[in-house]
Amino acid sequence: MTKRALKRMTREGEFNPQQFEDDGKIRRLPTERGWSPMRAQGRSEEGDRDQGYMKTLKAKSEGQAALLNAIDTQNLVLALGPAGTGKTYLAIAKAVEALEAGRVGRIVLSRPAVEAGESIGYLPGEMEDKLAPYLRPLYDALSDRLSMKRVRALIAEGLIEIAPVGFMRGRTLNNAFVVIDEAQNCTYVQLKMLLTRLGWHSTMVITGDPNQSDLLPGVSGLGDVANRLEALSDVSVVRLKDVDIVRHPLVASMLSVL
Repeated sequence: MTKRALKRMTREGEFNPQQFEDDGKIRRLPTERGWSPMRAQGRSEEGDRDQGYMKTLKAKSEGQAALLNAIDTQNLVLALGPAGTGKTYLAIAKAVEALEAGRVGRIVLSRPAVEAGESIGYLPGEMEDKLAPYLRPLYDALSDRLSMKRVRALIAEGLIEIAPVGFMRGRTLNNAFVVIDEAQNCTYVQLKMLLTRLGWHSTMVITGDPNQSDLLPGVSGLGDVANRLEALSDVSVVRLKDVDIVRHPLVASMLSVL
């Protein structure tokens, strides 16, 4: 009998190595194995699973701590601040956390399809191909919290939806975690439309920097909307500052003089 056949019989229970315990001339094969290549790279004894991308979410500044607390306690949060303060990342991370915990049934991510000062012309492909460059930052944030395989599966199931602002009109978003990114590129009318999409058992987080709008001066409605909603007790407006920037230290230094 070959070693391979003996291993198979031991694994399937057809061979009992204990019957040879008293015979010292018999070479016994190990029946308990501590390491297996099938359990490598994040696989556990209970079964196979994808690599875990869920990281511990910790605030790196007082502003970020205020934002996380606002998301946990309010249904509508506006996060305003300069680039690099983690507005989009924290919002999407909390959305993934809520979806994985079963507190919401889906995630809806949206941002305006506004070119940042340069025309990219007519992109080839279908609608999704044309919108991909605008929505890429949302995919990047998702892939940092989930594996791309998991992201694609959730999108295919409809549990994660990524859409431009223009496709949000007329909808009611119930049992959802909604993130509106780059809201400084939305007009007052667009933001009013987006705010009224909020349905039952839903959380909406609007992120943006009023000082970095790609629209013409005076067209962006984010600053005006934030000032008006700040008077409401059940709406939280978190204003992040330069000290909350978590990118390279040069980013904060440059923004202070630009």
